[in-house]
Amino acid sequence: MENDEVILLDFWPSMFGMRVRVTLAEKGIEYEYKEEDLFSSKSPLLLKMNPVHKKIPVLIHNGKPVCESFVVVEYIDEVWKDNEAPLLPSDPYERAQARFWANYTDKLYDFGRRIWTVKTEEFAAGKKDLIDPLKLLEEAALGDKPYFGGESFGFLDIALIGFYSWFYTYETICNFSIEAECPKIAAWGKRCMQRESVSKSLADAHKICEAVVEFRKKYGLE
Repeated sequence: MENDEVILLDFWPSMFGMRVRVTLAEKGIEYEYKEEDLFSSKSPLLLKMNPVHKKIPVLIHNGKPVCESFVVVEYIDEVWKDNEAPLLPSDPYERAQARFWANYTDKLYDFGRRIWTVKTEEFAAGKKDLIDPLKLLEEAALGDKPYFGGESFGFLDIALIGFYSWFYTYETICNFSIEAECPKIAAWGKRCMQRESVSKSLADAHKICEAVVEFRKKYGLE
């Protein structure tokens, strides 16, 4: 849609924000990126545009805010439906399944936090909490398909791909290999990274790890 004003309020290491960045890139939408420093204070614009949760990501389309990552992704898919292929399946059952597993991926955020926000002696429990749902996604949702949606990159891939940029951090801090535990998920992530919309939208994995290491030192978690 020509002459639309599109602004994204985001925080660079956010896997939820990465979902929106990848979607915008997939649809070829130009937008203005506004970084929120969630470690210090939230901007007046963020508080105005998302007064309920006061969280990123927020898409501002012609002055109107759309909040929550999955809501934003679906909004983009519907509004810019003529830009590239749809991200959600056309079949109602397949669409319901994609939404179900996408919501399940949100659990990985809490499981991941149990690795990088706890002391070293608690790593074992955090590692298991993270690996188990990844294995379930691998077996029940991905299988032998190249993408979660089958032959094409879609909604569920977008839901999970932001977490892929955090895998290096989890592995480095907890000293284990996700590829060894979940080889199909690892291969899927590498396949997704071959897409320009993904590789240019995801935060640098090493930069995330450096930031997390500094966080852990600051709060005496090492």
